[in-house]
Amino acid sequence: MWKRRYLLPSIAAAAVLLAATAGGALSGGFHGAAVAATNGTLATTSGCGRAPTLTNGTRTIQSSGQNRSYILRIPDGYDRNRPYRLIFGFHWLNGSANNVASAGYYGLQPLSNNSAIFVAPQGIDNGWANPNGRDLTLFDDISRQIENDLCVDTTQRFALGWSYGGAMSYAVACARPTIVRAVAVLSGANLSGCNGGTQPVPYFGIHGTYDSVLNISMGRSLRDTFVRNNGCTAQSPREPSRGSLTHITTVYSGCRAGYPVQWAAFDGDHTPSPVDGSSTPNDSRTWTSGEIWRFFSQFESTTPPTTAPPTTAPPTTPPPTTPPPTTPPPTTPPPTGGPGTCAATYRAVNSWPGGFQGEVIVANNTASTLNGWTVRMTLSGGQAFSSVWNGINTGTTGNVSVKNAPYNGTLGSNATTTFGFTATGDGAIPPSNITCTSP
Repeated sequence: MWKRRYLLPSIAAAAVLLAATAGGALSGGFHGAAVAATNGTLATTSGCGRAPTLTNGTRTIQSSGQNRSYILRIPDGYDRNRPYRLIFGFHWLNGSANNVASAGYYGLQPLSNNSAIFVAPQGIDNGWANPNGRDLTLFDDISRQIENDLCVDTTQRFALGWSYGGAMSYAVACARPTIVRAVAVLSGANLSGCNGGTQPVPYFGIHGTYDSVLNISMGRSLRDTFVRNNGCTAQSPREPSRGSLTHITTVYSGCRAGYPVQWAAFDGDHTPSPVDGSSTPNDSRTWTSGEIWRFFSQFESTTPPTTAPPTTAPPTTPPPTTPPPTTPPPTTPPPTGGPGTCAATYRAVNSWPGGFQGEVIVANNTASTLNGWTVRMTLSGGQAFSSVWNGINTGTTGNVSVKNAPYNGTLGSNATTTFGFTATGDGAIPPSNITCTSP
């Protein structure tokens, strides 16, 4: 089991970071020559078709006259004729590339089903001060080195990070809007600069409501940059109350097609791995990895890959306001039982030979508060629950039910929650007869 290790920077250290100037991005180079990431057409790199020379592990590179390094993770069974996603994971203050790599690149690598090349750059002094665009140039140089040797879909470049790593991901979105397809910023602030910052980029921000290191107001400010840039309708998203131990994810409306903005606020402090129902962070139980992977994987090239398609089905354009169901058509049933009922939607998250991971979104679409919910569904022959989280199941095969956990049974009007599960069997066949009722 991978485990994330991190050190929380002090409030004083955060203040020092905020006072620092990050400088502008250098022009030209990779940034000037690359194909636009948002053109919707699969564009491949010169590394496609070549026998690769790069291998997994720590790589060194010259950038801005300095020796820099990064850790590379190439998918198992790499196919030189298949264009892959390229995902950068930036570490936090006093963290390292090794911390990111050993933690599965913020938990995305285990979910990727070998569909992505992962990169963990190493910051100077274990941070991302980015003076004169130094760390943006590193992003360019690493991208160029990888894409000259490996097969990358240039419409599928992503960046994410927590704390200082979130700040660097924000800087990439500001300065490289036609290069990166989307970013996810966990508990970030404007610490690495924002050169440009006027063009649209799909943006997912995650922040704790009582973050004692980088106040949530800093995260909201980053989010609002791309609410404006992406043409979304301004709003003040709901955020969970103190002590609720939950998170609330909001998908903004009115955004330019292909440029969604998503915001998840959680009842917690400065952590990359909050857990609903617990005040203790846990890498293997956090909801952040799954939600970020879902956000990234909605952006699919219009040209199908040369090998098996991704396991997460792409949504239509523009993105829906709730996660898309898998085929066959939506399983959300009409309300049953009158006022106080709920709705349930299933989506496939990941699959592998002999098993799969699923998620069910429980929604209260009524005007009143729901107190408790139960989802019933039928698993196909050969399918069986292996584990269930954020819910209590009855039965593991055939007709099964999952009721709320003690901490997520109360849903206000238009609120949602989720539970997830892993199961054995064929993930291509979704559960059927899904219903949701509330006492």
